[in-house]
Amino acid sequence: MTPRLLKYRFGVEAPGTPLLQERGTEVTTALLLGYYQDLPERASGESAQAWRRRYQAGLDKFQQRVRTRYSEGTLQRLLDASHSQTRQAAVLALGMCGSMTVNRALAGMLHDEDPAVRQMASEAMWSIWFRASTPANNEELQRLVGLAASEESDLGRLLEGFEELIRKAPDFAEAYNQRAILFFRVGEFPKAIKDCERVLKLNPHHFGAAGGMAQAYMKHGKLRAALRAYRRSFRINPNLDGVRQAIQSLEKTLGEEGKR
Repeated sequence: MTPRLLKYRFGVEAPGTPLLQERGTEVTTALLLGYYQDLPERASGESAQAWRRRYQAGLDKFQQRVRTRYSEGTLQRLLDASHSQTRQAAVLALGMCGSMTVNRALAGMLHDEDPAVRQMASEAMWSIWFRASTPANNEELQRLVGLAASEESDLGRLLEGFEELIRKAPDFAEAYNQRAILFFRVGEFPKAIKDCERVLKLNPHHFGAAGGMAQAYMKHGKLRAALRAYRRSFRINPNLDGVRQAIQSLEKTLGEEGKR
């Protein structure tokens, strides 16, 4: 999945700022941080379209540099850096180049002290989830998701497409998650819940599936189950918009039952 334009861009460290107090080597840290700090800033008066093109070119260059110089294991170790920009760079690199092997490590970064790291970790995990199967299966998922976004899409044919993809890739968690979204759209809430359960069995760190399951339980009128699912989503990713409020609202509605 091609990373979208990052919501954050951070200033470059002042000359002479010490880079290390980290677990990797100083050279390894400095290289990755340098690659990250080379990402372009938006110029004054630059149009959004021109900025997107230029920034995407910067991301492509960052990805190429990372692939040439870093292993997944080294990038994962740099997640432990004390320097927040190094953690940001490592999260971005893993989102672009990493595999499901680092899914658990990135889930840990959802609880980082730095809000930018937390946001970037969420985006990195989504990127990895979408490319967790073979290139052909990943491409097919992207195609189906693109079709699902169209108001003129044939829902029956889309469901057939997901069924075929899941038949070929029964362990592709994101295929089930995207089908669950489709089931939710057409009001098939029990089927959406079943797919979300399958996602979480395959990928216990999938906060999106947990939150989606909570919404399906709400539509299905099962408030206690919805509360459990929201709490699960929040434990995985405490940065999700509206989840804390949904939990508090359900706890209030359920009274003593909601405290269990």
